[in-house]
Amino acid sequence: MANINIKFNNKDYLLSCDDGQEENLKELANHLDSKYNTLKKDLGNLGENKLLLITAIQMVDDYFDLFKKVKDKKNDFEKLSIKFNELKSLAINYKNEKEHEMEKLKEEMNKFEETVEKNKNSYEEILDKTTKSIEKFIENAGIDSETNIQ
Repeated sequence: MANINIKFNNKDYLLSCDDGQEENLKELANHLDSKYNTLKKDLGNLGENKLLLITAIQMVDDYFDLFKKVKDKKNDFEKLSIKFNELKSLAINYKNEKEHEMEKLKEEMNKFEETVEKNKNSYEEILDKTTKSIEKFIENAGIDSETNIQ
């Protein structure tokens, strides 16, 4: 435990605190003394006990105001967190839907490519048959015309 001298209402007091908390205790005592002196200046000398009570009530009021603000901010944060999670969920659902659509499109594209390849092969077969038929026709026509020429 550490001992520290503080000044309150122009009087010195020796207080104890945990080691390492000396600066914090000084800061708190200075804040209390400042509030007390402001009230003493504004209200006059009502007596030390009454001024201490009013100072304590004012500080508790400040605490409750701050506590309420923190609570409100926490509620705001929780609402934002809920909204964020909703948006995150919507984004994930949208992403999943688009991935599903892309998968369908890939399947359709693969089927289309297969159909194109089949049609290409069919076209080549037809072209080959037609070419052979024409060549046969020309060949047969050539034989007939040679026999006619001789």
